[in-house]
Amino acid sequence: MPEGHSVHRIARQFDRNFVGREVRASSPQGRFSEGAEFLSGRELLEAKAVGKQMFLGFDGDAWLRVHLGLYGAWDFAGEILVDPTIASANGRMGQTNQRGTDLDAPILDDAGENSLTSIGAPRRTRVHVRMSEQTKGLEDEGDQWPPPVVGQVRVRLLTDVTCADLRGPTACHVQTPDEMLATIAKLGPDPLVGDPAEGEERFTAAVRKKGTPIALLLMDQAVVSGIGNVYRAEMLFRARLNPHTPGKQVPEDVVRELWRDWVRLLAIGVETGQMMTMDDLSPDEYRAAMASRDDRHWVYHRAGLPCRVCGTEIALEEIGARKLYWCPSCQR
Repeated sequence: MPEGHSVHRIARQFDRNFVGREVRASSPQGRFSEGAEFLSGRELLEAKAVGKQMFLGFDGDAWLRVHLGLYGAWDFAGEILVDPTIASANGRMGQTNQRGTDLDAPILDDAGENSLTSIGAPRRTRVHVRMSEQTKGLEDEGDQWPPPVVGQVRVRLLTDVTCADLRGPTACHVQTPDEMLATIAKLGPDPLVGDPAEGEERFTAAVRKKGTPIALLLMDQAVVSGIGNVYRAEMLFRARLNPHTPGKQVPEDVVRELWRDWVRLLAIGVETGQMMTMDDLSPDEYRAAMASRDDRHWVYHRAGLPCRVCGTEIALEEIGARKLYWCPSCQR
């Protein structure tokens, strides 16, 4: 499932390429025909992400809410103007200790986690790019415009020069402004939405009053927005925190540091397009980590392998119907 950084990056793509333009909407699959007809011909006024959900605001007080869920993805095609605020994934950004490192070639993720904006910005080019947790990279789209519909496209949004196709979302429907605000009100704080200090207070209060294991609380989108399975495992390891600890038993200073770590990691994810969770890497180590997620994480997807810190075998268990990776020694 796409985690918070991916959804924020998608929202930024819409902000650069669709906001301020009239949008034609259709539903090639047919499952969103009524909503597409309602939205088509309207100007897109705003694109925003809150955690794992994205909201596209159209004139006439109409909002399109999209939750990608486990299988959803956006495909962009046409003339894509990349957000210049997102750095290229060339090894120079995303970790403060790496700034100034002379790594001149872009780093391409062999697991396909890059998106267009992590390859180079700003630029204008005719490409096809998938925006999801498992980004497939760039493909030549040829001269046909609009591009042919491929697969089960729930929604196609089209300007004169840019196309966005949505496939496989968990949620996709039109909302009124009040419905959009009500949806957001049910979500926990997102470091990139509102005041991070206020978000820290909300997160701390929510965690400290619950007897639920912290591993489940971090995945509860009503407690904190945007954290998924990868960030959950990595944040708990970085805090050296036993995932089964009830929230109300986690010391307040540790809860606050979890929030501040999420602020840092989310910013890195949005900037690079990759869930980089390791610090203090040499330039060569950083380049390897940016190119392969096997070198990017402390515990995630490393079941049975030795802990990078203590050598203990990384444990894997199921909690809340999701896989949890952790070190029984470092996270006692």
